[in-house]
Parts: sequence; structure tokens; C-alpha cells
Amino acid sequence: MGYLTGKKVICIGDRDGVPGDAIAACAESAGAEVIYASTECFV
Repeated sequence: MGYLTGKKVICIGDRDGVPGDAIAACAESAGAEVIYASTECFV
């Protein structure tokens, strides 16, 4: 069982940092259900 098993998460990444897809992959591997994943540009 992962740390996030049964949890729903929203993953928002940064274009110059960690992308949202990478955060979503980590969350899924920990057992979470990814509801939304996006990579944004924060200026």
C-alpha cells in the first residue's frame, strides 16, 4: 500500500521546475488517483 492510497490529487507543475506529469507519475506510484495534472508558466 502506498502512502497516498485512496487519495485524489491535483498536480500543478512549473515549466522551469518539475513538470506536472512528473508529479502525477510520482503520486500514482504512491497509490493516488490523479484528478488533474498540468504544467503552468509562473511569471
